[in-house]
Amino acid sequence: MKPNTLTQIIKNIEQSCHATESGTQMHARLHGVTIDKVNHRGDPELISRILSVPGLAKMFSPLSRTEVPVAGTICGKFISRRIDRLLIDKESKTIDILDYKTDTSRAMHYNEYVNQLNEYAALLHAIYPDYSISGYILWTHDFSLEKLSLKSL
Repeated sequence: MKPNTLTQIIKNIEQSCHATESGTQMHARLHGVTIDKVNHRGDPELISRILSVPGLAKMFSPLSRTEVPVAGTICGKFISRRIDRLLIDKESKTIDILDYKTDTSRAMHYNEYVNQLNEYAALLHAIYPDYSISGYILWTHDFSLEKLSLKSL
């Protein structure tokens, strides 16, 4: 539905700005969280929520990395990205990618998000060709974790 009045246009812009600001704040809060067996660091509310989601705490271990830059060429196009959370296990030769999404509607940008994680996986596969790569989205509005089926680009 297109906005038909200046008031509606302004309201839509304000909502978009609020959503962007909220997402930026959530990323910063999640960036500061570390969870290990003995000590936890960061926002206690987020730590509690992370611990309540099966399989999520490992992505916040001291071995995980945040805001990891990755770049390379995919299908002849140079791509530079930043991964929210990355966990590389050299022993098991596995890589887990976690991306935070603050959308309340999963459907609106879902295909873009899946493509984004496929790009991350393709870039990482060029660096770690013998590793198995898994991608996840953490939907922060309800703290649900979704495992994606990644495909080769």
